[in-house]
Amino acid sequence: MGNGLTISGSDMKTALTIAGSDCSGGAGIQADIKTMTMNGVYAMSVITALTAQNTTGVTGIMEVSPEFLKKQLDAVFTDIFPDAVKIGMVSSPELIEVIAERLTFYKAKNIVVDPVMVATSGAKLISYDAVDVLVNRLMPMATVITPNIPEGEILSGINITSREDMEAAAKIISQRISTSSAKTVSVLLKGGHSICDADDLLYSDGRVYWYKGTRIDNPNTHGTGCTLSSAIASMLAIGVPLEDGISEAKTYITGALKAGLDLGSGSGPLMHNYQLFEKWEE
Repeated sequence: MGNGLTISGSDMKTALTIAGSDCSGGAGIQADIKTMTMNGVYAMSVITALTAQNTTGVTGIMEVSPEFLKKQLDAVFTDIFPDAVKIGMVSSPELIEVIAERLTFYKAKNIVVDPVMVATSGAKLISYDAVDVLVNRLMPMATVITPNIPEGEILSGINITSREDMEAAAKIISQRISTSSAKTVSVLLKGGHSICDADDLLYSDGRVYWYKGTRIDNPNTHGTGCTLSSAIASMLAIGVPLEDGISEAKTYITGALKAGLDLGSGSGPLMHNYQLFEKWEE
């Protein structure tokens, strides 16, 4: 980690990922657990769906039942209470309702919602009716949500083609979500889709923060959204303020991209454990 914190076993912080499984290991639960581990927290998982996917696309999705999803959440929260929660792919209204109800019941904290709607390969991962439930039930509970540009356009209802559009969209999304929330929900609108190079925008409490990024010449970007949101959740679990945690998360994902892992015949995964190789080379 770049935050200079030393974690001992007795001080171990915990983070929970609620997302779909990626059998190829590049995104979803697998990417989240790798990221959380490399960022110094104990990772736990609640699986919303099994997916048959690899670097070339998604060929199948099998959701868990709402009843089994509830059992997983209860098992985690009644034993090892998470210091932060990251929520990724949840493809049906019924599952979103269960998550919202259980997180409310357990008074979950430091919630990061990555509104996964479309895979890197272009495959649709969420039903249209689930989007409204996500916006009205789950997102108002979040500390921060992390849409990319296409997701930002869906959530804001405007086309995003410039920095000014990003600022307007993030404000619209935050205000839309916060109307049904007791607090203001922050929005991290990610660039990286041919807008603002790799710069990201945080809209938080009426203020705008820009995070400068460097576009890396690496076509292997499978799981970047999952990785960033999990890194942010890890930072929140440790106690790093949101604004600083985003900077730390971006540093981590930049390193994972720069490492240049090249697996699969499509858009391959990041090298989540690049720091280990850096230590071995010292």
